[in-house]
Amino acid sequence: MHILGRSDRVDLPKLGLSGIHAKVDTGAYTCSLHCSRVEVIDGALEFVLLDKEHPEFTGMKYVFKKFEQREIKNSFGEAELRYVIKTTIRIYDHLIKAEFSLSNRGNLKFPVLLGRKILRKRFLIDVTKKDLSYQHKTQGI
Repeated sequence: MHILGRSDRVDLPKLGLSGIHAKVDTGAYTCSLHCSRVEVIDGALEFVLLDKEHPEFTGMKYVFKKFEQREIKNSFGEAELRYVIKTTIRIYDHLIKAEFSLSNRGNLKFPVLLGRKILRKRFLIDVTKKDLSYQHKTQGI
C-alpha cells in the first residue's frame, strides 16, 4: 500500500491536468475540484476549471452530459447544492475513477481536495510528509 502525505500533486488525465496540487482531507467524503464557472446548458454541464489567477488556468470549457447534483457539506458543516462529475485521477500508478464535486475553491490554497472515499483501502496517510507520489513519478523514488 502506498503512502500519501498531507498534500501531493496528481493527474486528471481526462481533464488534461498534470501535476496539479491536491490536499489530502480524510475528513471529507468525496473529492472536490475548483471551478470558476459552472452552468447547465441544454441539459449538459459546462464548466471552466481553476480561475485566471491560477498558474495552470487555460480557460478551456469542459462539457459533461453525465452529472449529478447533490447536497454536500462544506468544511463548516453547511449543506451546499453542488454538481458532481465522474472522471479519472492518477496517484502513483493507480488510475482511479472518482467523483468530484465542483466548487469555487479560489480562496483556498489547493484547487483539488482528495476525500476519504478514494483514499480508503488504497493509501496510508502520513501527515508529516508531502508530494510523495509526485516524487515517485518525477524522481523514481
